[in-house]
Amino acid sequence: MSAPSAHDKSPRAKAGSRAGRRGDRWIRPFFKQYRGALILALLLGVATYVFASALMFSSGYLISRAAEAPGNIVAIFVPVALVRIFGVGKPILQYAERLVSHNWILRMTSSLRLKLYNALERDAIFFKQRFRTGDILGLLAEDIGHIQNLYLRSIFPLIRAWVLTVLIVVCLGFFSLWFALAMLLMLSVIVLLVPLVSALRQGACEARRKTMKNQLYEQLTDNVLGVSDWIISGRSDEYTQTYRASEEALRGVEAKLHRASRNRDLLLQVLYALVVVALLAWAAFQFGGSYGGAADWIAAFVLGFFPLIEVFAPLPKAAVEMNSYRDSADRLGRLPHEDETAADTGERARAVSENPSEERPLSAPDDTPRQDAAEHISATPRAPLTLAIKGLAYRYSAASRSVLHDIDLTLAPGEKLAILGRSGAGKSTLAALIRGDLVPTRGSVELGGVATCALGDRITEYVGVVQQQSYLFNATLAENLRIGNQRASDEELWEVLESVGLGELGRRLPSGLDTLVDEAGLRFSGGEQHRIALARVLLSDVPLVILDEPGVGLDPVSEQLLLDTLFKTLRDKTLIMITHHLQGVSLMDRVIFIEDGSLCLSGSPGELAQSNAYYQKLLAFDTGSAR
Repeated sequence: MSAPSAHDKSPRAKAGSRAGRRGDRWIRPFFKQYRGALILALLLGVATYVFASALMFSSGYLISRAAEAPGNIVAIFVPVALVRIFGVGKPILQYAERLVSHNWILRMTSSLRLKLYNALERDAIFFKQRFRTGDILGLLAEDIGHIQNLYLRSIFPLIRAWVLTVLIVVCLGFFSLWFALAMLLMLSVIVLLVPLVSALRQGACEARRKTMKNQLYEQLTDNVLGVSDWIISGRSDEYTQTYRASEEALRGVEAKLHRASRNRDLLLQVLYALVVVALLAWAAFQFGGSYGGAADWIAAFVLGFFPLIEVFAPLPKAAVEMNSYRDSADRLGRLPHEDETAADTGERARAVSENPSEERPLSAPDDTPRQDAAEHISATPRAPLTLAIKGLAYRYSAASRSVLHDIDLTLAPGEKLAILGRSGAGKSTLAALIRGDLVPTRGSVELGGVATCALGDRITEYVGVVQQQSYLFNATLAENLRIGNQRASDEELWEVLESVGLGELGRRLPSGLDTLVDEAGLRFSGGEQHRIALARVLLSDVPLVILDEPGVGLDPVSEQLLLDTLFKTLRDKTLIMITHHLQGVSLMDRVIFIEDGSLCLSGSPGELAQSNAYYQKLLAFDTGSAR
């Protein structure tokens, strides 16, 4: 996901720039949320370097003074006391600054990641359609870190350097106004001019490096996920060469940045040396005869400047990296905004039941279930519930056409329904609406008299799903099964495995339920993975189950065996099967066919097979008897 170029005037680029302007919701809100800790950390940071400079100032004076012939004891005692005070105070202040800054950084990072996960979770059911895996890896591995470093490496150093520059100029102004102005000019070159020139000269290169790194994430994940196809096609060497070429190009950009950084650092060292020479000459001229030995004050002022170099040194790099931070904010700004959706979806969910015919604005469902909706059916969550779909219509955006329109359907408790239709007809969208993952644009989807989108996360107590590809985590078999019910005992796990026909398989495993499942369930066949997913649903004991293309990827025999198991174990449940062909449909009570978002066919399998020419044609195609 590379940012559009400055000359790209396409709608996508304009949308990206608008998202980028809104991207400060990932930065500015934390100034307000943690303003107390930020101010305290800045004050402690400034105080740390004030004490460090004062320590070197006092030490320089003390060393020079002690090297002279003994004089007034007070002239030695006072700098000794100051050295002790600043020497003890500096590490205490530094430790307190690190403690405060790291505390709020950890809190901020946690908040950023939570904000990112919430933003992604709202689009979870359409994740594959809207994001690439490499994009998300880039967001997690790069962009959150860049936003965090925006505070640590840019905002903090800049503000701290500016404050200390003002303090230096003010302090020197008490001794010499003209030299204070001269020092202001020299420090402005270090604090403002060099970072600005670095940003202008290296900013484009840094932005290119960031873009190339994001593209590497996309390229790597895309090719790793499809590595088997590269190997089968005999082009694995080509893939390797392409990736190496991309890495070499990135290394070339990084080498160019390193060379520029070394030249910039050399220039800064020269500027620091000029400041030291200026201090040396000014102190010799200023204190030559008025304040005792000139050497005492020369050493004090010159040594007092050296700790401040540590403050000024990070500024050019911080200015160069600002482009990376801006790009990260833009990328994050393109994500759906949890605050924007949370503000209006509660009202929208309430309107589903109250005004089923009214068309509502598009947004994601609210994560927080309505209390009255939950109380309405939570007393008997396993009781039979009627599913009622009334005047349902849905579209994904205001400019798009309706994916579904004018759907009316009632499903009695325990009834078995098959939903047929071509790819893209709206079958999966209807399933998402039934689960409450989407809020209807018009009409309503109610379970037990309550809009499903109003239940939030509580929907999992009433609706279960066996997906096309059920993921098995790299954990034990027991842990994978307990996704359906965390409180299930081992006896219940064995019982549910027996019911789905995996009891013998479980007993053959090396450690039984404690056997580690390989990543993505590679230990099990496709049919066995579907059965494990079914076992999860049985453990959750929900009254309504959705089967989303359960036979995808299985041979006809395995598919029929799986369907037989499904209908046997789910005989007491309300069942909705989404499928693209007719295997197993004869076991259903009713069949509907969705065409272009509309319900165009409905009836029992037997009736349709006898009287409906369209269904007869589908049946002929599915059995291979069509001519």
